[in-house]
Amino acid sequence: MAARITVIGAGVIGLTCAVRLAEAGHQVDVMAREMPLETTSAVAGGLWQPYLAEPADLVSRWSHATYRALTELSEDNEARVTGVVQRPGYIVGVAQRPVFADGLPAVGLAHVNHPHPDHRDGWHLTVPVVDMTVHLPYLVRRLEAASGTLTRIALSALPTRGVVINCTGLASRALAADPSVYPVRGQVLRVSNPGVAQWWTDDSDPDVLTYVLPQTRHIVIGGTALVNDFETTPDPVIAEQILERARKLVPALSRATVLSHRVGLRPARPAVRLETVHTAEGTTVHCYGHGGSGVTLAWGCADDVLTEVSRLS
Repeated sequence: MAARITVIGAGVIGLTCAVRLAEAGHQVDVMAREMPLETTSAVAGGLWQPYLAEPADLVSRWSHATYRALTELSEDNEARVTGVVQRPGYIVGVAQRPVFADGLPAVGLAHVNHPHPDHRDGWHLTVPVVDMTVHLPYLVRRLEAASGTLTRIALSALPTRGVVINCTGLASRALAADPSVYPVRGQVLRVSNPGVAQWWTDDSDPDVLTYVLPQTRHIVIGGTALVNDFETTPDPVIAEQILERARKLVPALSRATVLSHRVGLRPARPAVRLETVHTAEGTTVHCYGHGGSGVTLAWGCADDVLTEVSRLS
């Protein structure tokens, strides 16, 4: 039976859940303090790869479901429509096989000796890379095509009546009274693309993030992972360090022009919370705490949220 559902939060998790629910026939209203391109999701590099999310078994299931959904989007639509591209790339600096690719033969994971002058070991694979400046507006259009709505509103508390989907990320510290959610600060730069076709991540130092992610119109380079840092203003010193590391990893970036600086606060948690809570007034399905894996887990989590709502009828 169709229900009227309120989704709180307009990042990639909230919008993807809203699309799944609206296209299943429910009347969906998304309410958010920040519009999609103002959210942490808009800062993301969009590489399909689990990061800072637990538990491992659910993350694996959700990420595989999302991989399949993103693959369909990359095949059925041009990149400028959905923002999704199947793009080859390299993970360097690690000899251990990345387990997140297990069970996905289309990824084409292959070990590579000396993939880079500074690294003896690496892995080559092809996975979805999502341009969030294109993908988030695409999700809004899909929501509206299914008769859903998106409204800017700053809520001091979650609604208590009816069916509510809480996708507020870091704001769930207050809105869901959950102090286990904490920020992991990510700083990135957007630069022009001088002809870089493949993505790169350097995983040799677990305390330093270095990645170069070509998008449809620019390249996202990063980054940082500063725990419990709430600062949202880009640090120019950190920006120079990121740019230096990125140019060392991909020398062609010496010809790139810096377009913008962004900071996002990843909503980390000991485990993703996907849980249904019933009260006398209504039902809330919580879906938050995805760390740095919002893009990677969105469609898989949205499928589970739809299942939870279907059980209510």
